[in-house]
Amino acid sequence: MKAVMFKSGIAAAMALCATGAFAQSSVTVQGLVDVYAGSVKFSGDNGSRASVNSGGMTTSWVGFKGSEDLGGGLKAEFALTSFLQADTGTSGRFFGDTMFSRDANVALKGDFGRVSLGRDLAPSFLPTVIFNPFGDSFSFSPLVLHTWVPNGDFGKRTWPNFLAGDSGWSNEIIYTTPDMGGLTANVHYQFGEKTGDTGTKNIGINALYFNGPLALSGYYHQVQAGNPTPGALIDATAAPVNFASVTNQKTWFAAGSYDLSVAKLYATYSQSKNDAAANTSMKDKTYSLGAKVPVAGGDILAGFANTRRSGSLVGAELKRDTLTIGYDYRLSKRTDVYALMMSDKLSNAERASSLAAGMRHQF
Repeated sequence: MKAVMFKSGIAAAMALCATGAFAQSSVTVQGLVDVYAGSVKFSGDNGSRASVNSGGMTTSWVGFKGSEDLGGGLKAEFALTSFLQADTGTSGRFFGDTMFSRDANVALKGDFGRVSLGRDLAPSFLPTVIFNPFGDSFSFSPLVLHTWVPNGDFGKRTWPNFLAGDSGWSNEIIYTTPDMGGLTANVHYQFGEKTGDTGTKNIGINALYFNGPLALSGYYHQVQAGNPTPGALIDATAAPVNFASVTNQKTWFAAGSYDLSVAKLYATYSQSKNDAAANTSMKDKTYSLGAKVPVAGGDILAGFANTRRSGSLVGAELKRDTLTIGYDYRLSKRTDVYALMMSDKLSNAERASSLAAGMRHQF
């Protein structure tokens, strides 16, 4: 009887140890599916396109994230996540996008902060998506559209995005400071990985401050390598600007938001300069304003962005303004439905309008 009890006790202890060991490690499958239907037209497009598309409010994605408690306050983390086009089941954000272009990194986290290695966020990402009411909508957020999304298709771009280097950087090291009374900072370095050219690189820093209803942010970057794989800074020719010779971009950005309870207000301002061969350059100045108003279980969203483009690569000054108004209704903590209207105008093209309605689910 004692032998049986002894064996049972050993088995129970081993089970507890195993449970404790597994409790220190975790791997989860996560993702988000966002699909909308509507008619979309950007200024300069030949016509509107009626379709069912992916990523109205957030780019759809799926993948794995995990962590392991190493003891002594030290933790190992990893992320392997892939963008997808939920309307067709195609992987990536566009043709040629890498499989894990959203995340492919490992990290060490402790009292010193956090260090990650691999493909991860660009320094511009968090300040941009946090400080506009449409978040990371690459389809309808005015600020995000001006920042990363060109007008027109890849064969005929009528207005290139003002920010080079993508929203994520490959071959990157990021150091994140500990939280210092609501303030955190991230230092980013991407190796250019060009044979015989160790000077080609991307560098950047951002800071985010949260204190009650007030939030502030800013970033600076210098971009010399394209993403998601190293190559030309901007890999397409766009009328009326030819970006083939652009070799270096410097950008700074400042943002703030304030939550009045009845409404949350947003404002940003940025300047970007592209340097090219033969002492030619292009400058962009962009500001955005936004508001989020809670109404009837959801939020009324309104965002506006304006960009002025000048420089010897451009010639006469060009302008773009985009306005989006929408309503996002929460069905649950993980599911929402939305409806959006967008107006887009280039100074050298007619104003264009878009309408869309969609659903987003996070798991």
